[in-house]
Amino acid sequence: MSLPRAVRFTLPLRVYWEDTDAGGVVFYANYLKFFERARTEWLRGAGHGQQAMVETSGAMFVVTDARLRYLRPARLDDLLTITVDPAQIGRARMVVAQQALCGDRLLCEGEISIACVDRGTFRPCRIPTDILDTLTS
Repeated sequence: MSLPRAVRFTLPLRVYWEDTDAGGVVFYANYLKFFERARTEWLRGAGHGQQAMVETSGAMFVVTDARLRYLRPARLDDLLTITVDPAQIGRARMVVAQQALCGDRLLCEGEISIACVDRGTFRPCRIPTDILDTLTS
């Protein structure tokens, strides 16, 4: 695996009513959605839309492992910062460290493993060269 560019991506995200549970805090599974949105925007910001990747190469990214640690609750109307820090990028897989922060308070952190697979067979395949070059140079 190669080391990615040392660039942290951040996405501001507001907590809406639909994100909260009966206790008035962000439902735990929604952090996975927040992290997914940030990774999508990270790739888009690097010039690579995921739908375009599927259409041009037949490859797509899938999460193979997600490990999250919940530290503090987020609440309705909080403005969060969701981060993406690529930790490892290989030919067919990557590991991304992510955080959800409210101001300087760390709310949730996670490590997400992502594989590149063929859309039709779901067998591992190489990350398209143009995307790999962007993420590692």
